[in-house]
Parts: sequence; structure tokens; C-alpha cells
Amino acid sequence: MYCISYASELIECSWESTLKPFLPSDPQWCHVLKLSNGEVSCSSPRGGHHRGSLGTRCLLSCVRGYKRLGRSSVQCMPNRRWSGSAVCRKIRCHVLPLIDHGMYSCTRGFVVDSRCDYTCYEGYQIEGDRYRMCQEEGTWSGTEPTCADHDPPKLKCPLSRVKVAEPGKLTAMVSWERPVAKDTADRALQVLRNGLESGSDFPEGMHVIRYKVSDQARNRATCKFTVHVEVRRCPKLKPPMHGYLTCSSDGNNYGAVCEYDCDPGFERTGFATRVCQLNRSWSDEAAQCVLMAIKTDVRSAGALLDQFYEKRRLLVVSTPDNANQKYRLQNIMLQKAECGLDLRHVTVIELLGTSPREVGRIKEQRLDPEVIEGLRQALYISTAYFTMVLLDEYGVDRERFVNPTTSDELYSYVDEYLLAEEELERLEMNRDFCD
Repeated sequence: MYCISYASELIECSWESTLKPFLPSDPQWCHVLKLSNGEVSCSSPRGGHHRGSLGTRCLLSCVRGYKRLGRSSVQCMPNRRWSGSAVCRKIRCHVLPLIDHGMYSCTRGFVVDSRCDYTCYEGYQIEGDRYRMCQEEGTWSGTEPTCADHDPPKLKCPLSRVKVAEPGKLTAMVSWERPVAKDTADRALQVLRNGLESGSDFPEGMHVIRYKVSDQARNRATCKFTVHVEVRRCPKLKPPMHGYLTCSSDGNNYGAVCEYDCDPGFERTGFATRVCQLNRSWSDEAAQCVLMAIKTDVRSAGALLDQFYEKRRLLVVSTPDNANQKYRLQNIMLQKAECGLDLRHVTVIELLGTSPREVGRIKEQRLDPEVIEGLRQALYISTAYFTMVLLDEYGVDRERFVNPTTSDELYSYVDEYLLAEEELERLEMNRDFCD
């Protein structure tokens, strides 16, 4: 049996006679240390590159990204073993949580020096650190970012439009497709409208329709468009002299129909109605109201007066002869008042002289002597003096004048006592006609 001792300490014994003697100075007394993912730095009493000789001391360390578990230094012992051991374990950071409305991607997972870049889904913007690094101590750099919705919804209104009102109407029905809001963050959005809704009847003029929408992050979007309803109009028609118009709808809008009517004592000539056309012009020509044709070849006063019943008023002027001073003065004033009396629907009948040379006339038309006599008797008109008798449209004696009367006095009396309200309105409209 062979035994080997070192410094009075038994090191090894063997029964084999072929045992190779080991000396304490053997450079491979302890096995060569290897540290996976680490570094071993040894110093031997013998110096040089003796890394496994007895008494060698080795420092153990790990490369970046690994953490040492165990002894930081070991020594080669007489029992041919190292005084301890260590391992290098990979350092890992904790798994990053997912962020709302976003994601991240890492270069090397969750190990040291791995970089995790954050991105947000469409419609969101990142707020905070855009990336985080796994640090050597196993913690992440920075703080967790958030994805915020800063993009407003997309809202597109229909195009502005012009609509012409239908014939005889002052409104137009206008329809459009309701705009739909799109948002990358929110799916269901409520679109609010300010103005009339699609399919409504819009009155004439310009109308602004506004839509607005807000997402959950209170980002707003608005849009607007205009609806212009055009009512085609013709020039306003003037009522005919001695007549009036009755128009449908608004009087001069596209499709309106205007009917011509004449005052009592006047007859209509021309087209009874005119229509406002799409090209803003009236159909046909304007009608006129002309003085009714008076038949003076009748044989009785009743036949003559019947022609004026409910149509014209009468002013019967009687004088003993043409040289009568009152008549001559009155005749001058009546000539000046002819237009004004015509506006008031007053016809002048003159009874001049006495039988057998008496003359009766309406302007230039002569009356039969029997008609003249019948008028004097029916109206109690004397041939001895000048007089004027004013009859209303029903043939009722309303006033008598024995002295010349000015046109203004005649007008005032007729306006105040004989004209209806509608006649006064038309008279006011045509007052300048006689100027």
C-alpha cells in the first residue's frame, strides 16, 4: 500500500503498486474550474498558468445578463476539491402587462438589454415612454405608457343642394342620406343634428344643416351643408285699371294663377287668367277692363237705368239751357273730374234744355226724348233750374246739388258714403293714375 501525505496530512493511499505518485505541487491537483456564462480568474501560489494546483484561489463572476448564485471565490483544497461552487443564472425581468388599446414587441424577450417598443392601435396615440429596457438588476426602465384617443371621429356631410319649389308651393321636400360617423376607437357613435331632418318640407330661403358627434374620449367632429329652397317668382302683376286680381298661392310664385276681374260697369277683354311659369314669365297677355258698352238707343228710362244696376253710379246733371251760368261752371269742373269720377265708377248723364229742344247725352251718345222725360219724372228733376242728382249703384237717390260743386267735394262725398272698403283700397292704389 502506498500513501501520500502533504504537510503532515494524509492525502491519498492506494493498494495498487502501480499507483502513480501525486505530488502536492502537481499543477492539476484540483480539476480545472469552468463556469458556464461566467468567468473564472485564478491565482496560484506557483504562479503562472497553474489553475488547478493545491492552494490556487479563483474568483468567480458572471457575464452581463447573468447573476451569480454561490461562492464568489473558491480555493483548491488538499482533498483535491474546490472549497465551493457557483452557477450563473440568466437575469429576467417580469413579464410586462399588456396596455389598453396597444401592444409591445421585445427584441430579446424579457432578459437583460431586451428592448420592448410600445405601439398603439389605429386612432390612439402613445403617451409616456415609447420603449422600456430590461436592466441588469432585473427591473424595467421608465414607466408603463398609455394609449390615448386624440383622433376625432370622421364625419362627412352630404353636398349642399338647391331645390326649386314645386308649382303652387312655397316649400320643397329635400332628402339626403344621413351621415355616418367613423371612429377608429369607438364603433357605435350617436350623430346629432341641428336643423330640419331629411324628408322635411323646407320653406323658401337658405337653411344650414349641422351634424356633430363625440367619441368616448370627448373628441368632437362637426360638419355642415346648406339647403337652398328657391321659389321661382314672376314680376308682380299690377291689377288692371278699373279691376282687380285674385291670385292663388303667394301671388307671383311658380305655378300661381292670377284671375282678372273688372269693377262693376267695366268689362274684361283678353285672357281671364295668367300662370307664372318656370322661366319666371307670365303666360299670355294682361287683360284690360274697359267701360261697359252703354246702349243709348233704348226707349225707356228703366231700360237705360237697368244697364247700370249694381255696376255704376250715376250723376244726372240737368240745366234749363246750355247758357246757364251754374251749368257752365259745373261743366268745366266735371271735365276736370272725369278721370276721378271714372275711378269711382260714376257715369255722368246730361239733360240739357227743355222740350221740344231738350238734349240728353252720355258723353257723345244721345238719348231718346222719351228716355229724357222718363228720367226727369223718375228722379223728380225740374227743367226750371240747375240741379244734379247723385244715384248709387242700386239707383237710389243719395244726394242733390243745386249749386256748382267742385270735384273734391264730389270725391269726398262718394268716398265717404258710397264706396265699399275694397273699392277704397283699389282707389288708393290707383290714385296717381289721374295725375
